[in-house]
Amino acid sequence: MISFISNRHNPRGGPDGGSGGDGGNVWLVASGSVSTLYSFRSDPKIRATDGGPGGRNLCHGANGEDRRVFVPVGTVVRDAETGEVVTDFVHAGDEVLAARGGEGGRGNKTFTTSVRQAPRICERGTKGEERTLRLELKLIAEVGIIGYPNVGKSSLISRVSAKKAKVGDYPFTTLVPNLGMVDVDGEHQFVAVDIPGLVEGAHAGKGLGDRFLRHVERTRVLIHLVDLARLEGRDPLEDYRTINRELEAFSPALAERPQVVAGNKVDLVDGEAVAQAKERFQAAGVELLPISAATGHGLRELVLKTYRILAEAPATREETTPRRRVYRYRGEEGFRVDRDGDVFTVRGEVVERLARKLVLDSRDAQEYLGEELKRLGVLRELGRQGFEAGKTLRIGEVELELNE
Repeated sequence: MISFISNRHNPRGGPDGGSGGDGGNVWLVASGSVSTLYSFRSDPKIRATDGGPGGRNLCHGANGEDRRVFVPVGTVVRDAETGEVVTDFVHAGDEVLAARGGEGGRGNKTFTTSVRQAPRICERGTKGEERTLRLELKLIAEVGIIGYPNVGKSSLISRVSAKKAKVGDYPFTTLVPNLGMVDVDGEHQFVAVDIPGLVEGAHAGKGLGDRFLRHVERTRVLIHLVDLARLEGRDPLEDYRTINRELEAFSPALAERPQVVAGNKVDLVDGEAVAQAKERFQAAGVELLPISAATGHGLRELVLKTYRILAEAPATREETTPRRRVYRYRGEEGFRVDRDGDVFTVRGEVVERLARKLVLDSRDAQEYLGEELKRLGVLRELGRQGFEAGKTLRIGEVELELNE
């Protein structure tokens, strides 16, 4: 606002025009209480509120309220035009500034100097950022199913979730992890992932193991599956020890995750062999839960036990450290002058912003613009290229005349 003090005690007082408030920002926030992106289908346009105008008596306009939009953990945010990944929400509480609000314009009090004591100068507020973003939701598994190839990991996840994973009797049937949502009791669920068969040397890349191990780094509980039928000729207890050595070699923190150890394929062995296997694991300090992914034996107990441990499992260190990211646009520095006949166009973030914000309907404002263009070196460059009074000058989208 342009305003001057005027009352019976001070009829010709100085400037008291206040500045406008900044517009609100739009934030995207990862929340553990949101599970889908469905709300964006009916309300895809998100807008924060405008800043308020400045007033008399140096009253500053109110800042616009920020808009905080909650998205599920696992949401990947991309710029719709460039495809660039803006952020990948991994932890609840992470937030990113998606669009910055516009800046409020300054009132005439701001422009007071020892030479210009009654300025009739003010600025417009700038428009806020407008961006089109693409949101993609990737499920993040809470439970990882690990074990040697062909122990029945894909069969297990197919049985306990709606995921229809490819199943076969040859090594590395699963080439990518399978994610499935496991229903516990009709009210609670957890996301499980079966990790393609790990082998000895997996931490060093054998069998693509190092690539697959990365998929379980953020899981909180592991289901460790062994083959009690010994169809591959391996000892289940030794398999269990080998896989744990690989986990520790890849990441000591991963090796410390709680495990539910399940012996699969009990439908192919007799009760005595199952009892012996349980005793061997018990002697090693491990509780073995016999199951059959083929018949469903023991799966209900496995799901309930896994959920109980998951509910008690502490968050990983990464999960307890929400991150706040602010992406700032860095405009180009300096300026350039392009000439097309008698039309001179000045381009540059700082110069364009100056001309865009100033309200040039007073001599004071025009003189101020001229002073700033001189300070920035724009007038010198215009003169070098032959600019004279009366020729057309454009600064960005603003067209104006310079008389001197």
